[in-house]
Amino acid sequence: MEVCYQLPVLPLDRLVPKHVLSRRGAISFSSSSSLFGAPDPRQLSQRRGAISYDSSDQTALYIRMLGDVRVRSQVGFEPERRISHPYLWIDFRTLHTRLGTSASTAPERRVHRLLSFQRYLHSYRLLRGVPQQIPLHILDEDYTGQAKCMLEKVGNWNFDIFLFDRLTNGNGLITLTFHLLNQYGLVELFQLDMVKLWRFLVMVQEDYHSDNPYHNAVHAADVTQAMYCYMQEPMLAKSLTSCDIILGILAAATHDLDHPGVNQPFLIKTDHYLATLYRNTSVLENHHWKSAVGLLRETGLFSHLPAEDSLNMERELGSLILATDISRQNDYLSRFRRHLDQENLCLSNASHRHFILQMALKCADICNPCRPWELSKRWSEKVTEEFFQQGDIEKKHRLEVSPLFDREINTVGKIQIGFMTYVAEPLFAEWTRFSDTRLSQTMLGHMGLNKASWVGLQQQQTSVSKEAEPSSADADSEGGAAAARRDSTTVTAAGGTSAKEIPQGSKES
Repeated sequence: MEVCYQLPVLPLDRLVPKHVLSRRGAISFSSSSSLFGAPDPRQLSQRRGAISYDSSDQTALYIRMLGDVRVRSQVGFEPERRISHPYLWIDFRTLHTRLGTSASTAPERRVHRLLSFQRYLHSYRLLRGVPQQIPLHILDEDYTGQAKCMLEKVGNWNFDIFLFDRLTNGNGLITLTFHLLNQYGLVELFQLDMVKLWRFLVMVQEDYHSDNPYHNAVHAADVTQAMYCYMQEPMLAKSLTSCDIILGILAAATHDLDHPGVNQPFLIKTDHYLATLYRNTSVLENHHWKSAVGLLRETGLFSHLPAEDSLNMERELGSLILATDISRQNDYLSRFRRHLDQENLCLSNASHRHFILQMALKCADICNPCRPWELSKRWSEKVTEEFFQQGDIEKKHRLEVSPLFDREINTVGKIQIGFMTYVAEPLFAEWTRFSDTRLSQTMLGHMGLNKASWVGLQQQQTSVSKEAEPSSADADSEGGAAAARRDSTTVTAAGGTSAKEIPQGSKES
């Protein structure tokens, strides 16, 4: 049941902190809307991931609280004018719709946050007067049981985060993060308030954009699971402190918080206010970090800790998240390589442990090529689609199309082969030097097979395109081309089949 409270009219600065007002998740209702009824979709403020605000009504304030308790107060304020460049009026929602199709034509979807299908079905039957046929707790136990079975193998590198997200009714990030914190005993150790923790995790998951094909809550859950696998490696498991572990888990869960679905160069060339705010340096990573800090302070998760300890944890969290900036990849990799060459890494040193956590998070963030083929291929298609959607919006607004973001001249395979060759392989080769375990060898094995599969698919696509072209060559040339195509098809089939195998590491962890 929803509980509603009507507050008296108060000055805005006394009612709610300023940082709450600027949160993307805040929803505005018109003054004529019913407090208990569903809001008119036309009156909802546009959710643009803190990119811009465009609401037809700025006189009503809706604050989201745990349990969906609604607190509404009529207040008046002048919205901040952040628009100083014509490109800032770009509606980022068009990234998720086909060009030429209005976003308003898409069917409206009601989101029932943290409301299981069984509870929703129960409430629907009560409203409709339909008698309940089966005990709902049986279904709840069934779904919970399947998710629990998966959590028992959360350290398995073949963990299917897509299946887990379905079993948890779209709450995979909340469930996984809470499980890991509880499994490590961090809730009790840090005396975390359960209500504050749950509210924090709910808000984190909500602040990921579900419309993003790749940078969404499922990706955050996948990175969190990979981070757990790395922290379970022998060298880290025996060295990390409780503070290191909680920071590693929270950093993984929030590392892409409030990602708008476009990259840093896009924000810079459109003169976006975030790029100006962070001076064109690690723009998105700074925004992810500050968004995470905002939720920590809004929920008061660490408010019971000494102020100095709380601030230090926020800084350490930011240092981990900022390390995921792909534009600084070579800097971190060179430093990592120097440490390994000089053999001077000492995990009893706090700064060295923190650096290894940074490298672990970087590996977790781009570990998709190291997953089994079925999972890796699915992630590759999702990230490429997000790239292509940005390319579409750049074309629509006559901006220079970012490299590899043009769907007309690029393919998933081409992008993935380049990414593995120049980004993933060098990083995971150094990680294997640091922690040469079965997991590391398995990841390298998967990446090698996945790369071979993409190469095979590329060759197959090239062969098909050549067959479609009219040929003026003689019969001998056609015969040679046909033989070459048969050889290419053979390589492709072999690569595709071998990619299904699960490689085994040469060393036990």
